[in-house]
Amino acid sequence: MDLDLQGNIEKFTLPEIFQLIAVSRKSGTLGIQKDDSIVMIYFKSGDIIYGYGPRQTFHLGQLLKERGKLSTAQLEEAINTQARTQNSKRLGEILIHKKFIERADLETVVREQIEELLYSLLAWQTGSFKFYEDQFPTDEEITVNLSVENVIMEGLRRLDEMNLVKDTLPDLNRVYSISASQADRTRAVTLKAPEWNIMALVNGQRSLEEICRLSSLDRNETLVKLAQLKLAGIITQTEKKAVAAAPSADLTGMVNRLSGLFEDYLTRKESRLDRGREVTRTFMEETN
Repeated sequence: MDLDLQGNIEKFTLPEIFQLIAVSRKSGTLGIQKDDSIVMIYFKSGDIIYGYGPRQTFHLGQLLKERGKLSTAQLEEAINTQARTQNSKRLGEILIHKKFIERADLETVVREQIEELLYSLLAWQTGSFKFYEDQFPTDEEITVNLSVENVIMEGLRRLDEMNLVKDTLPDLNRVYSISASQADRTRAVTLKAPEWNIMALVNGQRSLEEICRLSSLDRNETLVKLAQLKLAGIITQTEKKAVAAAPSADLTGMVNRLSGLFEDYLTRKESRLDRGREVTRTFMEETN
């Protein structure tokens, strides 16, 4: 078991850790611990395929019942069957075998269960993590395929805190551009309309402050969306630092002086034309 990556969440946020694994297209298990809570997240070629955390997940049978896929009597019967087998069989396997649910129903709930677990992790500010290369869930588990970027974006939408902005975007004079996909990895990112609109303003030339002024959203909401896009790895900071675009007092004075000179030029030109017309008229009168 080769340990490739480990550290504290205080130094590396979970979105940053997820992004590092995704960009590196790593396959293996990320273990995350906070106090007595332990969560295992499984990756394959940079995408999330499974997650398990007993203290963070809802009971699978309860989720199926809440969604109207399973009755109370059916759930109790399946749990009793599992008890008789001394938990040697998974509850989902028993429910499918008894034809209480379809496999598609189970896969949908498992996906939601994993997503909710991941979203809850993004609020963790403390803890430790370790990544183990090429360690996977057992064949009995129902795996999914989740985009790291989508997981981060949705999880951060739920946080929606200005502290996120202060930590993520400390300098609003910095310029950002759209990130390129790394290592030939295709990013399946699902953005909402306001996020697309904000991302359209990120062109490698404008500062974050300028984007806030141009955005149709209010300032705080724009900054939150920009922070989310950065943490998801969709936009990245460039080396360029924006220069204030507001005109200075000297520039304003120069414009006014140029305007005055132009008006003076037009006045003198009109005066010369009047004198020319007078001379022409006098000359014509004398010749007649």
